[in-house]
Amino acid sequence: MKLLWPTVVTVALLLAGAPAAALNEAGPPLPPVETVLQRVAEQSAKADENEQAFQERYYFTRTRVTEYRNSKGGVKKREEKKRENDPRQKTHSNGRGKGFEKSDFAPNGDLLGRFEFTVTGREVLNGRPALIMDFQPAAKKLPERNFKDRFINKAAGRIWVDEADYTLVKADLHLTERVNVVGGLVGAVWKFTFGFIRERMPDGLWFTRASNWHLEGRELFVQRTVDYHEEKTDVRKVF
Repeated sequence: MKLLWPTVVTVALLLAGAPAAALNEAGPPLPPVETVLQRVAEQSAKADENEQAFQERYYFTRTRVTEYRNSKGGVKKREEKKRENDPRQKTHSNGRGKGFEKSDFAPNGDLLGRFEFTVTGREVLNGRPALIMDFQPAAKKLPERNFKDRFINKAAGRIWVDEADYTLVKADLHLTERVNVVGGLVGAVWKFTFGFIRERMPDGLWFTRASNWHLEGRELFVQRTVDYHEEKTDVRKVF
């Protein structure tokens, strides 16, 4: 299902540890949802600059594990890939596939307008206060120009936003209903869950520590169940 994999992962990342500890309910009032979304959009515009600087300053090992499962949940194929990022030895790249560009899913007014957001509380993540926001598809007719739109329009879940600099630090999302490709004849996705956790380094740069997704769907007449896990380890500053 080559058409589906890059799409669902890219969408999930745009909507991107230890158990979180709840903040005291007597804390400051929660900010308006409009203010949070505006600040998140402003911060997201700096994401590429942040990623480039992180790769230029930090050594890390990235491990990607993909498991293809049978109808009973057993692993029938497992792929593991490791890559070292060493700023002293190589030219940097973001390592992403070319299925879709990040700009296709920029958190602008069009994308954010497809959802209803609610600021529901605060939690502490890695020692930093984070705002909790729940989101669901907006109660209106949403544009569906292509498969990407259909997928985006059926996503819902929860995100955590760092309250100091408004970076997305954690996300958990899922599909609210089945998504078909060409009326369901070419393929379909009926279950998809995604989550990630990010960490902030002492110099202010953020990186995605770990991400996971689970997909159940069909490509033509073949059922697909896939689990994916990605993690960065041995993260250390070299410049």
